[in-house]
Amino acid sequence: MGTLRSRLTTWVGRRYLARTQKNGFDLSKLSFLPESVLMPLKRDELDPVAALGQQRREKPISKVDLPFGMNAWLVSGYDEVKAVLGKGDGFSSDFTNLVGNAGVTAEQNPGGLGFADPPVHTRLRRLLTPEFTMRRLSRLAPRIDAIVAEQLDNMAASTEPVDLWRDFALPIPSLTICELLGVPYEDRADFQRLSTARFDLFAGAGASLGAISESLSYLMEIVEKQRKSPGDGLLGMLIKEHGDEIDDRELAGLADGILTGGLETTASMLALGALVLLRDQSYLDQIREDDAAVAPFVEELLRYLTVVQMAFPRFAKEDMEIAGVKIAAGDIMLCSLSGANRDEKLGQDMESFDPKRSTSPHLAFGYGIHRCIGAELGRMELRAAYPALVRRFPQLRLAVTPAHLSFRKVSIVYGVDALPVLLT
Repeated sequence: MGTLRSRLTTWVGRRYLARTQKNGFDLSKLSFLPESVLMPLKRDELDPVAALGQQRREKPISKVDLPFGMNAWLVSGYDEVKAVLGKGDGFSSDFTNLVGNAGVTAEQNPGGLGFADPPVHTRLRRLLTPEFTMRRLSRLAPRIDAIVAEQLDNMAASTEPVDLWRDFALPIPSLTICELLGVPYEDRADFQRLSTARFDLFAGAGASLGAISESLSYLMEIVEKQRKSPGDGLLGMLIKEHGDEIDDRELAGLADGILTGGLETTASMLALGALVLLRDQSYLDQIREDDAAVAPFVEELLRYLTVVQMAFPRFAKEDMEIAGVKIAAGDIMLCSLSGANRDEKLGQDMESFDPKRSTSPHLAFGYGIHRCIGAELGRMELRAAYPALVRRFPQLRLAVTPAHLSFRKVSIVYGVDALPVLLT
């Protein structure tokens, strides 16, 4: 256990530094990356930059020039993004498409569902899907409530102001994923600092891929331990029910995908959603007083914030036509989820937040065969956390002016660096 804890501490520390020491390979300063590539990863506080909306209205599928001879398209319209993401047989997400570009090697493949094509993707998703049914997830509901309550207790006992990102938004999904996977987390303080270097482009491509390697190295040890003595978590259940159908590398990749897809995304949603609440007292009152208002509030937040700004790149497997645009085999499709979820085709004034809006079929969790498998788990955490927060601290308010908040500048998963609040 001591060795395992040491490795966990080392892994977390390196990933944490990769995020906080933003002096690495800065993609935003490289002249060979055009603004058309970086633009969909930028925001004006909570809103996508205006240029993305203008691009969507003029050309929902527009050509962008990438380095290394790659031919790419930015897809920002709602219907167009659905057409690309829904065409699983026409596009590839396999990691091997990236090998050889910008120094990417096959050894850096994170595995999991996100970078796999059928039939590998089909087989792995078939094994994983039963673990994410509402029946299986319902066993986590009491534990999620307890995790939320524990963080609120810790906040109440701390000296104000409290950083809502560090003390609330990050621990809840971190500890929930621990419960889900059956990962040991004796040293919670370290585990809760799991970083997101692979998402923050200011940390650099090298730091991002290095974080993936660190993650897989640590999770391989967890898988080996579970293989010898399967527990009741997701990893143990997969081993007990499927045994030799799935090898250790695949298990580690699935676990890494869950950590990647469920930690930073939910943490960012919790923090940014809290900021939305703090901007309007009527939202606070509604969530505090009306249980029925929570679910539609969460759905509108998912659409409005769309913290995962860009889907994994898709590579055209053949010549085709999407919305009248001719796509050649090998072309890269960069689908802007944040742009698609603000499309005027979905209704009036989609650039604004309206919790009473008739729920539109948003793309915050993606679409098609690669739609986030943990979507319902994320919803469970959000629906539990927001009302508990505002009921415990009815006088909750920002400790700084909005102008003093620091948001990520160029990031696939959008978020805020800190969210200082006053509780009383």
